[in-house]
Amino acid sequence: HLLLFLLFVGPFNCFASYSRATELFYSLNEGLPAGVLIGSLARDLRLSTADGQRPAAPQPPLSFTLASRGLGGQYVQLDNRSGELHTSAVEIDREALCMESSGATVFGGGAAVSSSSPSSESCLLLLDVLVLPQEYFRLVKVKIAIRDVNDNAPHFPVPHIRLSVPENAPVNTRLAIEHPALDPDVGTNGVQTYRLQDNYGVFTLDVEENESGERTPYLIVMGSLDRETREEYVTVIVAEDGGTPPLVGSATLTIGISDINDNCPQFSDSQLNVTLYGNSSLGTHVATVHAVDMDLGSNAQITYSYSQKVPQPSRDLFHLDESTGTITLSSKVDGDTPRLHRLIILGNGPGCIPAVITVLVTIIKVMMRPPEVVPRFIANEAEGVVYLKELEPINTPIAFFTIKDPDEKYKVNCYLDGDGPFRLSPYKPYNNEYLLETTKPLDYETQQLYEISVVAWNSEGFHVNRIIKVQVLDDNDNSPVFSQQLIELSIEENNVPNAFLTKLHATDADSGERGQVSYFLGPDAPSYFSLDKATGVLTVSTQLDREEKEKYRYTVKAVDSGFPPRESIATVTITVLDKNDNSPRFINKDFSFFVPENFPGFGEIGVISVTDADAGQNGWVALSVLNGSDIFVIDTGKGVLRAKVSLDREQQSSYVLWIEAVDGGDPALSSTAKITILLLDINDNPPLVLFPQSNMSYLLVLPSTLPGSPITEVYAVDKDTGMNAVIAYSIIGRRGPRPESFRIDPKTGNITLEESLMQNDYGLYRLLVKVSDHGYPEPLHSTIMVNLFVNDTVSNESYIESLLRKEPDISIEEKQPQISIEPAHKKMESASCMPTLVALSIISLGSIALVTGMGIYICLRKGKKHHRADENVEVQIPLNGRINLHMLEKKPMEISNI
Repeated sequence: HLLLFLLFVGPFNCFASYSRATELFYSLNEGLPAGVLIGSLARDLRLSTADGQRPAAPQPPLSFTLASRGLGGQYVQLDNRSGELHTSAVEIDREALCMESSGATVFGGGAAVSSSSPSSESCLLLLDVLVLPQEYFRLVKVKIAIRDVNDNAPHFPVPHIRLSVPENAPVNTRLAIEHPALDPDVGTNGVQTYRLQDNYGVFTLDVEENESGERTPYLIVMGSLDRETREEYVTVIVAEDGGTPPLVGSATLTIGISDINDNCPQFSDSQLNVTLYGNSSLGTHVATVHAVDMDLGSNAQITYSYSQKVPQPSRDLFHLDESTGTITLSSKVDGDTPRLHRLIILGNGPGCIPAVITVLVTIIKVMMRPPEVVPRFIANEAEGVVYLKELEPINTPIAFFTIKDPDEKYKVNCYLDGDGPFRLSPYKPYNNEYLLETTKPLDYETQQLYEISVVAWNSEGFHVNRIIKVQVLDDNDNSPVFSQQLIELSIEENNVPNAFLTKLHATDADSGERGQVSYFLGPDAPSYFSLDKATGVLTVSTQLDREEKEKYRYTVKAVDSGFPPRESIATVTITVLDKNDNSPRFINKDFSFFVPENFPGFGEIGVISVTDADAGQNGWVALSVLNGSDIFVIDTGKGVLRAKVSLDREQQSSYVLWIEAVDGGDPALSSTAKITILLLDINDNPPLVLFPQSNMSYLLVLPSTLPGSPITEVYAVDKDTGMNAVIAYSIIGRRGPRPESFRIDPKTGNITLEESLMQNDYGLYRLLVKVSDHGYPEPLHSTIMVNLFVNDTVSNESYIESLLRKEPDISIEEKQPQISIEPAHKKMESASCMPTLVALSIISLGSIALVTGMGIYICLRKGKKHHRADENVEVQIPLNGRINLHMLEKKPMEISNI
């Protein structure tokens, strides 16, 4: 759109600009971080001024813009004003970049990637940059060559390479390894060499490079091979590139030695001697010959045959199995049969001269015939095997046996040979008839097959064996049996869903389907436990929380597939182990304690209650004071908060502490709580007189002062609070010409003149003022001496000072000050508990109001003093002997009436 706009606005200029297309070439390594300078288009194009000419008039600034942000545009950042080209946050991966491009280049003013082929060393990033405004317009073709760095190690496409070499391979045989190593890097950074970790002294590697530069490793045979000595060599093939430092990759190389037919069959003996009785029955085993060929597979196949030297009668009498080499009697021996047979047997292998063994068979002729044993089976029988169900009752009949003497000359006896619960007894009233039966129930799980023999022999000592096999058939008579009746498991809480618990195992001695066991959860098992019916794998589908439930106990069943099915039950107990997943929890987030001041050190202030839902060490909680640890300590075990020192409310009325609770888990969890300690006031501070400052100071009172005029005041404060800080003033001692002339206000401490002063009232007045608080149970007080000198002037200061230094002879008047709060005290002392509490509440509120009023009053008094300074001059002379009296005016000061 920008190009169309420029074409529309200034076609001639634009056409001129197109003719000035420029090409810039840069190169940089792959994998550089963001912000690396690639190049400056303005500098490299020399565009600081248009065509190098300084413009006559100011021109608009240059602007650099990517024509479009294609595939290559994501890898660079172009500064629109300076034209500087930097790498972007998207890291350039040369292998991925040029592999993706596959040789394609995107044009049309955008950004593209160009590569002649994915494996080529040339990898270009193509950008189209527009330079604006119109008068400087040009299209800049920027080519950025991406240089390869050795950031990829060689790797084989398969981890295991197998190569087959025939054992007769000659020296210097070359075999190509079909899976060479791959390295996305190019040039010297690609795969350069191959080597074997162990060549066993018979192998080496060579590398061939084709026209396209691909390197293929070849395995070279350097020595003779013998499969019968060693049929396999296992080593590691290593590929190494040419980078600095070089990178390597490896794979397992298995070299198999393939067999060739280089061995022939061999017999261990050359001759075998065998003796055979003439009365042997057909199929009697005579002998077995066995040859060995060291080769493999078809090269080692051996067949057996008679030599052409063996006469045909011997061939007819003895059968030779060509596969197994077994010789059996194939026809009946009679009186015309030769007593000695020479059997020459050949062991034939492919491409080999046959091996030869001679079997000499000597036949011993027998003149009489052996007894005959004829069975008649009652139980199910097939091919000489009798089938009986287990748990059949005792004396179950199996078969009748008839014993015969073919020559009818000899007496024949019969007995049973072999182990098992069987009995062979004569069946009366018949002669030579015997019954085979069981003597106790059969158990399939104890023994499945019995092999017994019915033996008949005559008086000449000839024996005949009739072998009977009894197969016991299984019945579903056994229930599954768990390996453990009580299965105790444990799992940590907060487990992953579908966590494995255990694999149940139950066995069933029965066979077939009757012995196949399936597993089921009992009805008391929670729904979030699962038991695989076939495998017995027990899992839990949800997260378990020990704090919610610590132990689970339920039953599981093992059921077989018989009819009817049998089952057994086991009990599963699961203990959920604790994890430190709960922080200590305070009962309250904020604790407040009210403690009387002067509380003894290490006394119990309060108990901080904290719990932790975890168990064991994870639930062990240690408490500590985060701030104020120099004053307060806390008992870690009991949570008792104590102060190391006695606390003074007047120094600090409250404390705010932060208590941390840390559990014993790893990692530990913690929580904090705020503790506020409020100190309750006790009456431990007497009032402090601030004015007058000394018992030796005095005030000049003019005789002309009118009655009711304020003379001075006693001002005191009390560091306590509440009633302990309510102050009352009283005169408890007086001395002077007419001492009752002065009165003190019990609340404010203001001293006023009660009566007019006469001529004979001149002189020094000494008033002993008691300043008392209203503390409970015992009020505290201080005293101050107020000295008033009634006279027109102070003419002899030394005389006044000498009077002040004398110990005054004042009688103490024990008289309680009359203030408005006295009835409240009386009421409090005489009232019962409930009225006392009400009175204390009223007094507390009154105290707060009184303190507030006193503060306002003090402020107003100070204001009045400043206002009264021009009307009434009070002179306070501390007579401590160290004050320069000349600092005061020598002219007597008059006290005017207010």
